[in-house]
Amino acid sequence: MPANLTPEYKQAEQAYRLARQPREQLECLKEMLRVIPKHKGTEHLQADIKSRIRELTQASAGHGKAAHRGPAHAVHAEGAAQLCLIGPPGAGKSSLHARLTGSGSEVGASPHPTQVPVPAMLPFDDIAFQLVDLPPVSVEFMQPGLTDILRATDGVLLVVDLSAPDCTEQLALILRRLAEAKIILSERWPGQADSPGATAEPAADPFSVHLPALLLANKTDLANPEDAAVLEDLLGVSFPALATSAIDGRGLAEVGPFLFRALRIVRVYTKAPGKPVDQRRPFTMRRGDTVLDVALQVHPDLARTFKFARIWGSGKFSGQQVGADHPVADRDVVELHSQAHG
Repeated sequence: MPANLTPEYKQAEQAYRLARQPREQLECLKEMLRVIPKHKGTEHLQADIKSRIRELTQASAGHGKAAHRGPAHAVHAEGAAQLCLIGPPGAGKSSLHARLTGSGSEVGASPHPTQVPVPAMLPFDDIAFQLVDLPPVSVEFMQPGLTDILRATDGVLLVVDLSAPDCTEQLALILRRLAEAKIILSERWPGQADSPGATAEPAADPFSVHLPALLLANKTDLANPEDAAVLEDLLGVSFPALATSAIDGRGLAEVGPFLFRALRIVRVYTKAPGKPVDQRRPFTMRRGDTVLDVALQVHPDLARTFKFARIWGSGKFSGQQVGADHPVADRDVVELHSQAHG
């Protein structure tokens, strides 16, 4: 029986897809359950919504059965974007994390050296990306809270040890484990949306998450870097890939530039009327964002009282007056004017 979902439900579902924080997701789920048409065709979806509400409620309570499901280590997103490193034990994930960020993330040969998520910052020019080193995934174990962290992240750095004889099986296991949790790793990044022939991700149920993934073919000091292409051919995947080594530093300088391009990062500098440009920290936007989006990041009240802006960089001339829907470009300088201050 067709679900015949109403526009009101679809709006609530879209809000859930965009929600990043558990509390916000919980409110959206309750709204989805409230407005969903109640008939046989939606029974399965109703059950999924109730199950997800129950999971989030238990996780937020932090007691009872939820306390035995594994530690809940929420990671507050910082920087231009949040990326999670995931891989099997011994792939060198923590070593890469430490080299990229200087985090001192624990490195070891034990089965599960990283027990909790370790966030640290990867600097790139005048911005930084947050890299979160996650506990490894193996045949025997995947930490229960891992998928909740992945659901709120911007992308995945998929680390595999090219020198390991079973690297193909390890990568296949991770992809399968995540797919079972409705987390699908995709080769398509936002920055590739403009490429010829690119199409949108296929429609999925509201609880499936498609995350762009970059394959870090690691330990190239011990293996042939070209084995990464063979590995992907065997698995039938085509993730963007970098050959890396935490020992000799191969490929590490390419991670930041890749993320900047692939995530369509746009840096915007702001200035108050009559004041110099604030060059200490740019606001990190995405290609396609507008002047009003910048105002929202500066302060919601400024967006509410927005009157016009002057822009240096992508405008037809320096200091051009533009409206709220003017798209911003990388390294633009924006001077925001509100109705209150003219």
